[in-house]
Amino acid sequence: MRKLALAVLAVFGLALFVPTGASAQSQEQPKPQTESLAEAARKAREKKKAQGQTAAKVFTNDNIPTTGAVNVVGSTQQASEQAAKAEGQPGDQASTECLEECWRGKFTQARKQLADAEKELDIMQRELNLKQQQYYSDPQKAMNEQHQRTEINDYRAKIEAKQAEVAKLKAGIDELESELRRAGGNPGWARP
Repeated sequence: MRKLALAVLAVFGLALFVPTGASAQSQEQPKPQTESLAEAARKAREKKKAQGQTAAKVFTNDNIPTTGAVNVVGSTQQASEQAAKAEGQPGDQASTECLEECWRGKFTQARKQLADAEKELDIMQRELNLKQQQYYSDPQKAMNEQHQRTEINDYRAKIEAKQAEVAKLKAGIDELESELRRAGGNPGWARP
């Protein structure tokens, strides 16, 4: 039995040291060399150049075309007029700054008018609240105001007119923004 156990151990020992078919094949093939990502990219670029392919054009802020054909929804006459305007204007920095300054001025003025109207509306609403709580020392006037409320109704009419003015000014700013879009200006010019 001892001889049998030694024989089994010897067979297992030899099996560990003798390569099998699959492991022998993997050991015979040379291992590929690992290369860095930069080297692989460099080789790929050289391969493209050798094949005569050109790289795709990359647009940056410096080379984006600012004049030329513009995709416009609407009539073709309008689009051709806008393209003619764009070609007729010099694309230098001074004209762009002038356009930006003009648009920013328009938006600043419109926002100032809106802020003033909203401030007046707020004051009028506060005064209406005070008028509703006002105490009249003259009993005759107090009774008339309690039943007729002419002063309060007149003030409410003024508030409604001011609310309509505020809505009109907001619509004017929206229209100014759409006009800026149609003119092809930078949307950032509309921001305060």
